[in-house]
Amino acid sequence: MIIVQGTIPIRPDVREAALRLARGMAEATRLELGCVSYEFYVGLSDPNTLLLFQEWENMEFLMAHFQTDHMDAFMKELPNVVAGEITTKRYAVQSVDEEELPEERPPIIH
Repeated sequence: MIIVQGTIPIRPDVREAALRLARGMAEATRLELGCVSYEFYVGLSDPNTLLLFQEWENMEFLMAHFQTDHMDAFMKELPNVVAGEITTKRYAVQSVDEEELPEERPPIIH
């Protein structure tokens, strides 16, 4: 599984347009083959920051996402609402079956 996390600072004067753009992108992307989840969230500490969280079945599906018409349209409109630097991070993750775990393991601290 591939997970993508990002932050997008948006201009306060076009906040509603940025939210519409994000909603449209999320709705279109969720219909893509291989998309597990695709969500934008509003930051609690800064309501003019959008947080992006995506999950994809594999890298091939994520790469195909970058070639879609809705991604192209999103990228063309994004400069009109952005207020600063966009950051994204991509992670490849895999699940571990309980049977594969050692019997004794350190506690998980969150």
